[in-house]
Amino acid sequence: MQALTEFGNIEYVISARAERIRVRILVDGLKVTLPKHATEHQALKFIHDNHEKILTKQEKIKKSKNHNATILSENTELKTLTFTVILKRIERKDIYFSLKSGILTIEFPYLMDISSKQAQEHCWNGINYFLRKEAKRLLPDRTSQLAAKFGFVFSAVKIQSSKSRWGSCSREKSINLSLFLMLVPAHLVDYVILHELCHTREMNHGEKFWKLMDKVTDGKSKELCSELKKYHMPN
Repeated sequence: MQALTEFGNIEYVISARAERIRVRILVDGLKVTLPKHATEHQALKFIHDNHEKILTKQEKIKKSKNHNATILSENTELKTLTFTVILKRIERKDIYFSLKSGILTIEFPYLMDISSKQAQEHCWNGINYFLRKEAKRLLPDRTSQLAAKFGFVFSAVKIQSSKSRWGSCSREKSINLSLFLMLVPAHLVDYVILHELCHTREMNHGEKFWKLMDKVTDGKSKELCSELKKYHMPN
């Protein structure tokens, strides 16, 4: 039987509830659930017999990750501006969300395939609900603070679910901020807010705009802009 090192780390878990061998495919390895009386040798044979199928699916997961798809799993520890997301597999019948003391815990049924599209969408809908609540709680106040500090005037702040841009500013000086700003560090949140506040005076990205941006960021506008490009909204 050939070595299976190309899959990465292989973790084995024995479950009294499992009726058959199940393999959960991760970006960097496999998690194999075994029925109570199954052996590691049987698990290896199962993986070997399904070698090409498992490898193909793992490659798809890797490509998906490389294209900024955020796949949630038990190994996920997603940090937001105000809370950390962790997933737990437990004995229950549905997916349950609980935000306490800066931890958003997502509990899901033991036998659920959390990597399925339906489960991922359910989890992200829950996360987005709390991201929006936190964004509404923090971002309008922070916009007011920065506007007062640098002498900007705006008409309103709206929190949206945009995945195409972090923020925007209308000609009426209404600022739109994406709830996904909660997924970037605080200093980059300030950068985006200042970017939109500068648009209340300069609607384009011309020389005057960037001079204003440098003025409110201590000359670090281009540096902060490059740093923000390293962050992506979840797909």
